Amino acid sequence: MSEIKKIKNLKEFSTTVERFQGGHRLCPGCSHSIIVREMVNATDDNIVVSTATGCLEVCTSIYPYTTWDLSWLHIGFENAAAGISGTEAMHRALKNKGRSYSDKPTKFIAFAGDGGTYDIGFQSLSGMAERGHDVIYVCLDNEGYMNTGGQRSSSTPPGSATTTSPAGKVSYGEKKLKKDMIQIMAAHGCEFVAQVAPNKWKDLVSKIQRAYQAKGPVYINAVSPCPTEWKFTPERGMEIADLAVDSCVFPLYQIENGTKLTVTYKPKKKITVEEYCAAQGRFKHLFRQEFSHVIDDWQKRVDANWEYLLKREEMGI
Repeated sequence: MSEIKKIKNLKEFSTTVERFQGGHRLCPGCSHSIIVREMVNATDDNIVVSTATGCLEVCTSIYPYTTWDLSWLHIGFENAAAGISGTEAMHRALKNKGRSYSDKPTKFIAFAGDGGTYDIGFQSLSGMAERGHDVIYVCLDNEGYMNTGGQRSSSTPPGSATTTSPAGKVSYGEKKLKKDMIQIMAAHGCEFVAQVAPNKWKDLVSKIQRAYQAKGPVYINAVSPCPTEWKFTPERGMEIADLAVDSCVFPLYQIENGTKLTVTYKPKKKITVEEYCAAQGRFKHLFRQEFSHVIDDWQKRVDANWEYLLKREEMGI
């Protein structure tokens, strides 16, 4: 991998040309716009974006308006990876024929939610990685199908109340464990995979700039707290993201070439899963005595995973 470009400072970000404009219809407090803006403004190269159907697509492309000041493609819920793969292949073929439309490098990014990534779009994502397309795939992970009513996905954590895994007198909500997409995509042989959070913008920008330097498929998983379905007030979005990374429920790390793991953020004071859950209405039922074991079990899994990540980093694998 070539030398990584210097991270833009706050002044450079504030004066750069905006590729993701304001005026979109995303909910107040939604982290999607923060993540996307930081990512597309982190480079001055040409960018082509593909979006899956979801909150981001619906709220940024209401005809006749658009938030995107770059080349943009939308086809279907499950097809973000397939669409950007075909676009990247076409660009590569034209460039080989001497028909490139710009002297500047062109980067290809797909944005999708966890429903369009973990579930319905996994087939096209897996194919994109297997074929080795030079594409950055970004999952905006808000842990459910928020655009269509807050249904559970395979990213939804155990204990979460959703419209298809409701909590009640006999059920504590979602029962299944959250799918580990970072490890799955690393096993695909992606050159670079990473988890990021909008509250840690320097870490996010460092990783996306590293992704821009990669030659081959990249997968980025970005936690995106959802005020509507996580049940918190809009102004608390970054606070919730802080709790996610400081509890290590959503650890920030990266894996290069499928093997070398680096933890990029280590909390000075690791908080509990209970504190993370207490800040969100979707988990309020877990504080009833009969469901308290769900948080205890979750804490054990988080601690074990954190120790695994630190040990693997220490071993250099």
